[in-house]
Amino acid sequence: MDFTYTEEQQAAAEAARAVFSGVSPDAVPSPALVPGAVAEDIDRPLWAGLAAGDLLSLTLSPEHGGAGLDLIALCLVLRESAKVLARVPLLETCAVAMALQRYGDQGLAAELLPGVGRGELVLTVGANGRTGHDPAQLAVTARPDDTEHGGDSPEAGWVLDGVQSAVPWAQTADWIAVPAHTGDGRAVVAMVRRGHDGLTIAEQVSTSGELFGEVRLDAVRIAPRELIDAAGAWEWLQALLTTGTCALALGLGEAVLAMTSEYTGKREQFGFPVATFQAVAVQAADRYIDLRAMEVTLWQAAWRIATGGSGALPPAGDVAVAKIWASDGVRRVVQTAQHLHGGFGADTDYPLHRFHAWAKQIELSLGPAAAHEEALGDLLAAHSLD
Repeated sequence: MDFTYTEEQQAAAEAARAVFSGVSPDAVPSPALVPGAVAEDIDRPLWAGLAAGDLLSLTLSPEHGGAGLDLIALCLVLRESAKVLARVPLLETCAVAMALQRYGDQGLAAELLPGVGRGELVLTVGANGRTGHDPAQLAVTARPDDTEHGGDSPEAGWVLDGVQSAVPWAQTADWIAVPAHTGDGRAVVAMVRRGHDGLTIAEQVSTSGELFGEVRLDAVRIAPRELIDAAGAWEWLQALLTTGTCALALGLGEAVLAMTSEYTGKREQFGFPVATFQAVAVQAADRYIDLRAMEVTLWQAAWRIATGGSGALPPAGDVAVAKIWASDGVRRVVQTAQHLHGGFGADTDYPLHRFHAWAKQIELSLGPAAAHEEALGDLLAAHSLD
């Protein structure tokens, strides 16, 4: 297995490190110290910096002003963003843009995507359904709008009804991608502009303290071009989001292990750094192994999606394996870090508690390990590995 990155992918990672170098995880109030959301908006200066560094247009095609890179390049950037807990919807915006570019109406793509690359538009997606435990597309219905045209007319729009919960930064996004299902059971993705008639957003706060929203759709009417109904579009977008979440888990875990290494190397007991004690070293080594497993499964999933490479299972199997490792691994990394820091790890003047909150959010986002273990089991039952 060759993990060598292309020159373009390496350049994207270097550009990301440069942009994120000035970001402090403690630049906003702690979720442990404020009763509601830590902030009312995303980090706009950082968002502008990402746009100036051509990182928001990274995966857009040249015709839309982008570099035309793939999911692997995006995951390299996401990995760097998580190391500093960057408060920007980088994953959501880029994933929705990629899905719109690949499956959506090309006129709408030409209208929106250049603005996305310039940082003028923010996109988000409702991927959690009503409760976070059921398929997201089942939470919203999409039916043909036959008020002006017949339901079978190509000019007929669509009517959306339902609820998507825990939509990241829904209050500040310009467009929200809403998965839904049609009467014949097809999964589709509706592009809905924030402020659209019939769309309301109730405030929710994530475990990490970020402002999320419950998006309620009550007879929301959209034009035909605003519905992505190509076969496999939602499943592909969901795979992008899940794999990107694994990249966030990896970056956060690497930052936490580095923080733990620095602390235990300086903290002394009985005249020796605690890092030299076998009990400490073994726990840190176990977490290093977790991170390496998270890394190899992440790149396997990203490679399958980016290249269409073949495997014993569909790409969904690799995505499930990556998310199992990401969810369990990032939880173990932050728990060990808290243990090895002692009481210092719970001090709100020290950034570790914030990383712990973000890790818990990432662990459960797009499904915990148990949900993906069940999905993997279903795939194994349906496909022969001989």
